[in-house]
Amino acid sequence: MGFLAFLFRPLTRAPSRRGPPDIVVRDVVRNMPTRPRSTPTSRAVTVPRPEFKLSAASPYPRREERATRAHAVAAHARRNGPHLFKGKCWVIDGDTIVIDSVHIRLAGIDAPELDHPWGLKAKWAMVALCKGQIVTAKVSGELSHDRVVAVCTLPDGRDLAEELVKQGLALDWAAFSGGRYACHEPDGVRKRLWRAAGRQKADARRLH
Repeated sequence: MGFLAFLFRPLTRAPSRRGPPDIVVRDVVRNMPTRPRSTPTSRAVTVPRPEFKLSAASPYPRREERATRAHAVAAHARRNGPHLFKGKCWVIDGDTIVIDSVHIRLAGIDAPELDHPWGLKAKWAMVALCKGQIVTAKVSGELSHDRVVAVCTLPDGRDLAEELVKQGLALDWAAFSGGRYACHEPDGVRKRLWRAAGRQKADARRLH
């Protein structure tokens, strides 16, 4: 055999010692016996509504615990009249704070969400207002997305919602405040907080 004939000879594959070459892995997998899957059974789970009793837990409880606490506080306020909370607070965003593991929504205003323009600035403005202060929250029994709605004040009597509106970082929500904070809105604030203003208009159209 010449040198060129040796280079261009047809290549043949040696037979494998592990088995015949015509076995394909996907055929083996397809023919393997499968274990029957168990069908999950559905069951109704009811979230308990305990009596009004708060534990000294983490300021960021799980979602179910947050809802349970909020419903318990609101039910207590509806049965026995407005309830007062006092204590230092954690700030979630411009219109949500946490006192004694209960999430509280400031009544009558609408602040931008954290991912909206001016949302982070509204949060840190609320942090500056509440830092080192004992906040008093007057709970009336209303709920908003597993948060109790309350009017929150500082020791010197200032309304947190009013202070945030004065700084141009929240809007008066007339549907819930009756226009209580409208006079404190700076000029042009509804153009700046256009997403919050648009949310109020959409909510008004939905209700009517």
